[in-house]
Parts: sequence; C-alpha cells; structure tokens
Amino acid sequence: MKYTRLTKQQLEELKPEFINFLATQQITGEEWKLLKEDQPNVAEDEVDVFSDLVWEGVMTKVGYIENISAQHMHLFHCSEKEMKLISVKVMNPDIDLTTSIGFSWFKKNWQSDFVEYLTASKAYTEDKNLDKFSLIQKGGVITKGELYQWFEKVIG
Repeated sequence: MKYTRLTKQQLEELKPEFINFLATQQITGEEWKLLKEDQPNVAEDEVDVFSDLVWEGVMTKVGYIENISAQHMHLFHCSEKEMKLISVKVMNPDIDLTTSIGFSWFKKNWQSDFVEYLTASKAYTEDKNLDKFSLIQKGGVITKGELYQWFEKVIG
C-alpha cells in the first residue's frame, strides 16, 4: 500500500465512489457482503487499492500545505518541479499561533524582531505525491494557499 487506508468515516463519505470502484472490479453489492464475510483479507485489499486511488487523486491536486504549531508556521507551495517553503518562527514564548489571540498578535507584529523568516526550496524525490503525503502525515493541512501567497508578496 502506497498511502494509508481511508478511515471508516472517509469510506462512508465516498460510498458512491467506492460502489463504482467495486463495479469496475465486477463486484456486486451481494458479492461484496460475501467477500467481507468469507474472505476478509481480499476485502481489505480492495479497500487498500481504493484508498490508494483516492489518495493519489487528492495528492495530484494539492498545491499548498500548511503546518502551524505554537511558535512555527511551515507554509509549502507544491509547484510542478519543487516544493517551496516559507518558514515563520515566533520567538515570543507567550505567543501560540494556533490560538486566535496568538495569531492576532502575529498579524500586528509580523515585522517585529520577535518574528524570523526563512525561505527554501527542495526538489521532489522520485514520487512527488508521496512527498506531499508525508507532509500531511506530519500534521500538514491542505489549503488554498492564501497565507503562503500573502507571505510571498510581503517577504518575497
């Protein structure tokens, strides 16, 4: 398996797509019920294949990933050839960027001596979708990139 198995909730939300997937495998609803009962390993393999297809489709479309913690923001732009990073470090231990108060402080003080910026870029490995997925596994969230684009304008 390339990625991770979708959760029960994710599978439930993708039920129509999963039914279509099973149909492409010539598996009817009745056959699926029997498969789950009689050959749970085969049923799990089908879920794994479907999960990989879903993740692959999602990762292909990802353009921006954000990972925000108490004192850091890691903002990634996943361009065609490389990943670009804008890293923000808040050196005020009283500020927590994950709270609305902390983020409000940051919006007022982003140019102060208490905020440090770093930019970098990195070529993808042989599998850029897996590179993106790795960032998500480490706590990154797929975004539309507004924060990255704002920073690119003001510090770029």
